[in-house]
Amino acid sequence: MTGAVARINPAELSPPTGFSHAVTALGGRLVFLAGQTALDGAGKIVGDTLPAQFRQALANLLTALAAAGGAPADLARLTVYARDVADYRAHASELGRIWQEMAGRDYPAMAVIGIVRLWDEEAMVELEGIAVLP
Repeated sequence: MTGAVARINPAELSPPTGFSHAVTALGGRLVFLAGQTALDGAGKIVGDTLPAQFRQALANLLTALAAAGGAPADLARLTVYARDVADYRAHASELGRIWQEMAGRDYPAMAVIGIVRLWDEEAMVELEGIAVLP
């Protein structure tokens, strides 16, 4: 258990890769993190590839979390909205390395949802989450 969040991965389920099957959260303060895309500080989408955009979107999400007093290990839930799920799957290993580099080896409960488009037409991916602070 890290802080107020504990990850649960039952042996009866397929081994999780890059996510946790269940996450429990004890007490603390909830932080609802708005969807983040690859917008830079000037409000422009950066990155020509899904991994580049994922890196920026994750950086944005973690910046918002840090401003609320949290850390990556406090993430209990993450939803990924991807314009191209096949492209997301094709880059899964690289996206996992980006996650580990930026957020460590603690994974929240996650879902990847395919969507037609995002608010910013150039955006390929959006991340939103819920964190529990101790």
